[in-house]
Amino acid sequence: MTTTNAIPAFCHGIHYFAEELEGLEQFGQEAAIREGLKAIASPTDKNAIYQTILAADALRYLTLQVTAAKASGHPGGFASVAECIASLVMLGYKNIITEVGHHAPGFYSNMFLDRSLEDMGIKTVEDMSERYREMHGLLGHLSGQIPGLLNPAGPLGQGQHFAMAGAKLHPDVLFPVTIGDGGLGEPYIMSSFGHFHTAYPKVTNFLPILVWNGYSQEHHSMVSTKSNEEMIKFWEGNGFQEVILVNAKDYDDSNQEGEYVDSTEFTLEGRMAFTQAVLEATDEAAKFALSGKLTVLILKQLKGAGVHAKGAKSHNLYAHHTLQNEEIVSALKNLALPPAAWEIVRTNWERAAGGPASHHVVTEKELPLADLGELPLVDFPVKGDKQVATTVMGDLVVHVGKKDPNFVVTNADGNAASGINNINVGLKIVHPTTDEAYFQGPTGQVYEPLSEDACAGLAVGLALFGARTLWCSYESFVINGLPVWQTVTQAMTELRRPTPSTITLFTAGALEQGRNGWTHQRPEVENYFASMMRNGNVYPLFPCDANSIQVCYEWALTTKNKGITITASKSPLPVLTTLEQNRKGLQDGGMILDETEGKKKVVFAVLGDMTLIPVFDAALHLANEGIGVRIVSVINPRRLYRPTDVAWDTCTNPDSHFLNDEDFEMMFGGDALICVTGGASGMLEPIMLRSNVKRDIFAWKRGETTATAGQLMAFNGLTAEALTQRAIDLLS
Repeated sequence: MTTTNAIPAFCHGIHYFAEELEGLEQFGQEAAIREGLKAIASPTDKNAIYQTILAADALRYLTLQVTAAKASGHPGGFASVAECIASLVMLGYKNIITEVGHHAPGFYSNMFLDRSLEDMGIKTVEDMSERYREMHGLLGHLSGQIPGLLNPAGPLGQGQHFAMAGAKLHPDVLFPVTIGDGGLGEPYIMSSFGHFHTAYPKVTNFLPILVWNGYSQEHHSMVSTKSNEEMIKFWEGNGFQEVILVNAKDYDDSNQEGEYVDSTEFTLEGRMAFTQAVLEATDEAAKFALSGKLTVLILKQLKGAGVHAKGAKSHNLYAHHTLQNEEIVSALKNLALPPAAWEIVRTNWERAAGGPASHHVVTEKELPLADLGELPLVDFPVKGDKQVATTVMGDLVVHVGKKDPNFVVTNADGNAASGINNINVGLKIVHPTTDEAYFQGPTGQVYEPLSEDACAGLAVGLALFGARTLWCSYESFVINGLPVWQTVTQAMTELRRPTPSTITLFTAGALEQGRNGWTHQRPEVENYFASMMRNGNVYPLFPCDANSIQVCYEWALTTKNKGITITASKSPLPVLTTLEQNRKGLQDGGMILDETEGKKKVVFAVLGDMTLIPVFDAALHLANEGIGVRIVSVINPRRLYRPTDVAWDTCTNPDSHFLNDEDFEMMFGGDALICVTGGASGMLEPIMLRSNVKRDIFAWKRGETTATAGQLMAFNGLTAEALTQRAIDLLS
């Protein structure tokens, strides 16, 4: 390790410094971002161009040393876009989003340089190395807890949703989003851009930055064979008005082979020319995006530029890639900067955009929410007229939309098909064509792409950025949108700020979809939510009637940092409970709907609304046998776990309420217990875990084409006769 005088304190832990650096004396005498300013004066200023090179190499160095400190992580992809990230910061833009979780160590390095990571106690390179890929430190992929970083990033094809959400909520702010050419193969990215731009043509202040480096995770990317012209036409064909491409090969003065080259191997003159091109292109693209033009910036540079390996081999570090590994040592020495260069980079990063990203990006503070006033709840009389629960909730949704202009409802399969056409009538589908027959127009608040990913993505992106939303879907189709919903819900457990919960309404459950057959019968998705309940901030709710669903939505609107799914039928069903009963039932996890006495007592714990029909029927049969029955509607199964079952205490805005043992026994205690659901059995795990009586469970098995819900329930063994017989068997 080279030692020099005047090493800045934040550099403690850097393994290699350069003694001298070409151009530093000429272009590095003072920071290009002058004191009191937030950006460079011009992208053609030679000092600014040179210092952007310094920053790009500083980012590469930190990314490689930090990952090598744990012989783990992904340095190669970010290395190929380092000049562009550096250009964004030098130009004063810090609300930077990524679609690529593998770029995490590069993004951490960016936040380290501008001092954002000091908010979590990381002040030196040694600190960063120690806490990389460690608990309560810098996770392997972006999460919700890192200061200055706006979005989580894991599964590909998600980042653009956050950029579009930010752009919609903050029209004067630029939201660049880096997209890997490996991830470009995901169909969601371009389709979601397309629908969003059609719905919101004036919202263009998000800027996709394609990291076109020729390689995916383990091989060439599927777009690596496209020519520059083909790539430009690809984006133009998807509606982008301005497509700006900077190709490192156009500036190569080192005779590298292939279409993808490494700019760190250029001469200083070549690097200056290339970096100036990136700075100018970034500046131009940002101005286009902020002035109403749908724009993409493409940076074509070899994956792994400047680090230990090239191409896909640079993607991942393995166990042998320690700080003593020859390839790592060689790359770090080549990237090494003198202490004075580090000081220049730190000064620019401190000044850019007015200070650390952790103090300035939009997600570092709460978005003000509109006052909803009093919700227009209707307390329908018990055993009065049948009501469609989803329609009743729709009336509340319209009220929310009319009070809150940022509120958006998303639905891929059509609200009318889910019994909530009243939402369309009240809030209108956002569409460039005004047509009252279809309740649509340019200022609508109902967002209806055909992709569930796009529905879930915009809804959860807006929620993460601080706005109220509602994602509506058929239960059978939600699986296509759940990865991004889960990503954000998990991130909400870690956020350092409160944000509205991400709320869903899942309708048209399997039992209502008999004639459509198994293609529309996928209640197995409930096991997905059942497993997530243990996260601590996930609440699957199952209202039993029209009053129940109102209370569920009323409560959901008051919560923060949670994922709340409401699953209900679109069929007219009896009203069994009052609003007040439901408020207590929501808190306790469930409520007793009916109870009769007899020589013994069987308890039915029922999840859902239509599933109550055969249970009430079975209760009559059992009464004829002299057997008492208690019917419990399970509304909020998360409350029925024991506190030790759930990671509630690790969540932002923790919720520690669980039904205590005494009250659990009063609700579910008896001589036998039968859990009943028209969905997945995992949702009733809390009850099965805690009950000590003889017990069994009736649940969904598989789909089939039937004429009625009753016939479909019978196919799955959910009949009054089967329930009656099983109760008798348990009691005997």
